[in-house]
Amino acid sequence: MNKPFSQSCENNKKPILSVIESLWTGSAEILEIGSGTGQHAVYFAAHLPHLHWQPSDRGVMIEGMHMWFDEAGLSNIRPPQILDVELDPWPVTRFDGVFTANTLHIMSWNHVQLLFHRLGTYLPPGGLFVCYGPFNRGGQYSSESNARFDQWLKRQDPVSAIRDIDDLEQLAVKQEIELESNVDMPANNRILVWKKSPVAGIQF
Repeated sequence: MNKPFSQSCENNKKPILSVIESLWTGSAEILEIGSGTGQHAVYFAAHLPHLHWQPSDRGVMIEGMHMWFDEAGLSNIRPPQILDVELDPWPVTRFDGVFTANTLHIMSWNHVQLLFHRLGTYLPPGGLFVCYGPFNRGGQYSSESNARFDQWLKRQDPVSAIRDIDDLEQLAVKQEIELESNVDMPANNRILVWKKSPVAGIQF
């Protein structure tokens, strides 16, 4: 098996790092959902040595990730875990924050709903969910290229689609998670930073 490679990861890793390096400044355990090739995990773990990076994805992706991790030899990358949002419980339930890139438009809407439900269970109070990718707002595409990309996605798999931030906010509020920032990124992408209420689940 050849080491897998994602050109999109190579293109977006530096812009993403410029955002997340200001979000997680202290020692923290970060769960990455949908790690894919493992390129993001290697790059972010190398540049943010105070973070312990926990990669995860479907089982078919794990072997390729190991090729990147073995070559990098970084002590702050945890062994990758098989994770599907449908799993209950997740194989990793203790973490300080969650990162994912280019996953919500691949997942079915059912799985997106499950993801936010699981975040409501596992994301600690005050924890961040950082999500990179293309997003709509108010039912509108942010660019013609995103509109074309959405049509391409649906041709590949009818359950895939660019998600609308308004719809995601409706899911998040039910889990006491709020959209803290919406960062414009290159190539008509965005980083959405969600924060679990610091007092989530506390009864008075």
